[in-house]
Amino acid sequence: MIGSLTGVLAEKSPPRLLLDVGGVGYDIEAPMSTFYDLPPLGERVRLLIHQVVREDALLLYGFGSPAERTLFRHLLKVSGVGPRIALAILSGVSIDVFAQLVHAQDVAALTKIPGVGRKTAERLLVEMRDRLQEPLTPIADSGAPAGTPESEALHALVALGYKPVEATRLIKSVAGDSRSTEDLIRSALQNAGRN
Repeated sequence: MIGSLTGVLAEKSPPRLLLDVGGVGYDIEAPMSTFYDLPPLGERVRLLIHQVVREDALLLYGFGSPAERTLFRHLLKVSGVGPRIALAILSGVSIDVFAQLVHAQDVAALTKIPGVGRKTAERLLVEMRDRLQEPLTPIADSGAPAGTPESEALHALVALGYKPVEATRLIKSVAGDSRSTEDLIRSALQNAGRN
């Protein structure tokens, strides 16, 4: 699976963009929240990717932040919400505003987003309530800068099923001078097994 792509921004025409990675052009769809932060054409950019494999297509969705991609993935788990609606939601409201609407159970505000009808809005409110209890950006809460061995190890532990708070605690307990991502993960898992 493709997790991220770094390349030169060749085209941008919302919601689609073309990223040239070593001479290969990747056709990617992205929410407007990502488009607002894109550099000018010809500049390098790194996007986090969510890949969808279908019988008739391989689709790539790009995001400027881990929180956007995490919310997109949560939205796809809601019955009746596909990639188009998930992109519309991310384009229509910020992550913080979406969380506030869910916590306030505001059906009317959600139905103002193009493609979101009343039934879909009601399902979103029910199914997203629990998913929004955990932070969408565990790295930001951990204090570990993105791209460091600590942040990569944290992502790995979360992917293994640890809660972000627990993963952060484990990484902080074993973090030391110039340790590799693999060493941090190994030590964190050993510590978790002792507790």
